[in-house]
Amino acid sequence: MKRADFMAQIDHLLKTHPKVEVNVSREELIFHAVTRGKALITVNGTLATWTPVESTGRSPKDTLIVRRPESEMKIDWTSPACNPCTPETFEMIFNDAIEFLSKKQSFYVTDRVLSADPAYALPCRTITDRSLVALFTDNMFRPVPKDISQSVFADKGFTILVVPYNKLDPNKYVGRLRKLPSGKTSDMAIVMDFDNRLGVVIGSAYLGTVKKMMFTVMNYYLPDVGILPLHCSANEGKKGDCALMLGLSGTGKTTLSADPERALIGDDEHGWSDTGIANFENGCYAKLINLNKEKEPDIYHAVFHQAHHLKHGAIIENTMVFPDGTFDLFDGRLTENSRASFPLSFLPNVKESARSGHPSTILFLTADANGVLPPVAKLTKEQAMLWYLMGYTSKLAGTETGVKDPESTFSRFFGEPFFPRNPNDYINLFGEKLEKHHVSVYLVNTGWSGGPFGKGKRMDITVTRRIVSAALNGELEHVPYHEDPLFHIMVPEQCPGVDPNILSPINTWDDKDAFHYRAEKLAEEFSRHFDRAYGLRNINPAVVRQCPGK
Repeated sequence: MKRADFMAQIDHLLKTHPKVEVNVSREELIFHAVTRGKALITVNGTLATWTPVESTGRSPKDTLIVRRPESEMKIDWTSPACNPCTPETFEMIFNDAIEFLSKKQSFYVTDRVLSADPAYALPCRTITDRSLVALFTDNMFRPVPKDISQSVFADKGFTILVVPYNKLDPNKYVGRLRKLPSGKTSDMAIVMDFDNRLGVVIGSAYLGTVKKMMFTVMNYYLPDVGILPLHCSANEGKKGDCALMLGLSGTGKTTLSADPERALIGDDEHGWSDTGIANFENGCYAKLINLNKEKEPDIYHAVFHQAHHLKHGAIIENTMVFPDGTFDLFDGRLTENSRASFPLSFLPNVKESARSGHPSTILFLTADANGVLPPVAKLTKEQAMLWYLMGYTSKLAGTETGVKDPESTFSRFFGEPFFPRNPNDYINLFGEKLEKHHVSVYLVNTGWSGGPFGKGKRMDITVTRRIVSAALNGELEHVPYHEDPLFHIMVPEQCPGVDPNILSPINTWDDKDAFHYRAEKLAEEFSRHFDRAYGLRNINPAVVRQCPGK
């Protein structure tokens, strides 16, 4: 089947179904979610919903990319995130989605876009039987701009079919979809067909599935038009200076990007074009577990402010709610991945245009639980390209049965599951933009000092904030540096307002031999991961030489 054949089926469905709700108002979507039993109204007016156990997070192994001759050379099939799907299997899944929708009493169509920059806003049509999914797209995706005809994607929109509570017939897909540990075939599929600009979600009720599908889609299309997609937060100073923060979960990205002195551009997904930075999204999909009202007051207020439910529209997913409508954000029995979706306009100090100029500073955040990386280091272009490719942080082992060594985590571009193309498509474009726009890049360690997790101490947040401030205001541009010969990063010898003794991490360790052992162990982990993931990917030798352990 070609795109015209797929679209003909969709058009037939829309024309023949007796009740199709097309671009109904936000208030109407909220009303339907409540009156049709898809969500409960809480004491402050938010909507609470709960998903089945298998849908409390993304399902990476059920997330597939259709492998077609037109695009297969662009995709890194060696990445664990790129699971191939045959065109024949996709047609079967698509046909099942059409059949499921045709039997619904009613379904919704929303037309939104990805990207605040109309030059490359990607039209996204979502067709779903769930009012909450439709409301989620209203929260998370952007209104269609009046000048959408100017977009390079104006006539190349993406359509997704979402039937989250239907399941595929496992017997029909034996040998086509993944085999579960039980021996049965999966009844869930999240599939992207880049060539036909189609996506299908069947069986996954996690709202983030829709968001991350469209992020992956953007990450696939944008490099072809010279735009770099980034998994990052972005904010802007009073002088218009833009800063980006890239970091995996637990590195402090959300906390550090929420700066009352700087306007928020966006918290998660952006594009870097020839004119600057633009947020892809209209909303925020924030983690709620252990959300502290005092430490993160802006997000707390955005979710839990008092409003009539028809005006509120924040969706709270898989959070513990008591019969009186109050919450326990510290109860993770349902899932550690409880979430809230709300429009960015609910946050204070947000730049309405969601756009800024070219970044002057980029921060890579890592929480090194080994305690061997400095609290801050400056990176050359090649070093920045290497650390961008590696996306390093530490994952802490469980401590209930005793403290164990932390596990090193490498996630390319600080978002591996969502970057399907060959790595050079991203790192080369990143390097070009760094050089062209004279961007300063810093590695900021928000992890441990004085020893590894269990012996050392977590970096003081006040020290980290001072370092971030020094990086953003240019104070770190004019201090002396020396290169760390093992990690190939430029370590400052002083930073205004910070004890110079802690800038070289070995100084904070009592046992210097233990420091060297730990540092060499981490560098070797870098080297092994690089060889395994990128050894045959033709990475620029100048970038390869910057890898720790090489």
